Amino acid sequence: MDSSIPPTASGNSFLEKNPVLKNKEFIAFLFIRILLIFCLNMQSTTIYYWVYQITNDKLKLGFVGLAEVIPAVGFSLFAGHIVDLKEKRNMLLMCIIGYVILGWILFGLTHPTALQAFPLSSILIAIYACVFFGGIIRSFMGPSSFALVGLLVPRSQYPNATSWSSMVWQLGSVLGPLTAGAMIAWKGVEWGMLGVVIVEVLLLIPILCIRKKPIIKSKKEPVLQSLSKGLKFVFHTPALLGAQCLDMFSVLFGGAVALLPVYQKEILHVNETGFGILRAAPGIGALISLGILAFFPLKKNPGKKLFIAVFGFGLSIIIFGISRNFLLSFSMLVFSGIFDAISVVIRGTILQLVTPDDMRGRVSAVNTMFISSSNELGDFESGVMAHWLGTVTAVVVGGCLTLSVVISTFFMAKPLRDFSFDDDKQKK
Repeated sequence: MDSSIPPTASGNSFLEKNPVLKNKEFIAFLFIRILLIFCLNMQSTTIYYWVYQITNDKLKLGFVGLAEVIPAVGFSLFAGHIVDLKEKRNMLLMCIIGYVILGWILFGLTHPTALQAFPLSSILIAIYACVFFGGIIRSFMGPSSFALVGLLVPRSQYPNATSWSSMVWQLGSVLGPLTAGAMIAWKGVEWGMLGVVIVEVLLLIPILCIRKKPIIKSKKEPVLQSLSKGLKFVFHTPALLGAQCLDMFSVLFGGAVALLPVYQKEILHVNETGFGILRAAPGIGALISLGILAFFPLKKNPGKKLFIAVFGFGLSIIIFGISRNFLLSFSMLVFSGIFDAISVVIRGTILQLVTPDDMRGRVSAVNTMFISSSNELGDFESGVMAHWLGTVTAVVVGGCLTLSVVISTFFMAKPLRDFSFDDDKQKK
């Protein structure tokens, strides 16, 4: 190409707004993130569908979420302590290897010979056990990924890195459920699980393209003292604590994804592909939102925008709960993803900006506890509420509780309302 020909203005503008895309190691990290989230969402979608098909029990769906949230919360603080002391690239590599092993076990459980050789109760216990160990791996994966990003990009690029990290996360969240639904409809659960394993093995390629990084925290200290520092930091940083609590309680009450197998089979009456489309709808909405944010980054009043986004999320869940029309239900799930993506970017950027480098593992571990509590515990809450109150009532009540959390937090968390991405305002 003739160097005298200037690059297009649009190309210049795009790269100027997204400088992290010039970083080869960050690009490798994005490949890891999208493929890993693709696998985990494909696997989760297949497990939820599989469990409901073999049990026809809503409460059993709730136990899937409970099986993951217990280790994800219980091991998080210890995992953060370990991550701060270890090399981050290798920690993430070990997590990927662990997921490959679990993927093979789940694939074996779906094989017809396993279903013939073992009673249903044993198969369910084995599924819950795999989900449990997956939760342990997740407790290490979250802090490892978060800490690694902080070592790949300069501080000035944290908001941009968070946006792209969230975007590929959502892309994996879209493609994973869609692929799972298509695979189930085409070849069945067994082939869906096999696809997960194949992609997980491919993750070994980009992870090895990232060089080992220096260990920021080399000084060892008593475990309990180290763990308490992470907790104290979060609870003494008002904007961060407010954002985490808002996320935890809103998603805890507003989680309807765990009940999608019930909506697919009993309310909307669609096939397996329709189930995959519904499961992917929040991710589609998130991609729309994050695509816009790539060109128009969030700069002003992020705190207030966070409250607006979570309020919109709650309204979307309520309308989805009462809908009997597939297109309306799909649209509301898309809107829930749009609003949720905005809140994810804002919360993720707050977390990156306020966290010291030597505490990234522990602070991220506390964040994982909040996320796990809201997502997987929310799945359990949805299953129990649906068992007691009925599916529609459970979703609508949960959405209303989400709105009440937003309103109460808005008046109680002034530092979060007034939060700014301006670095000068983050300095103490």
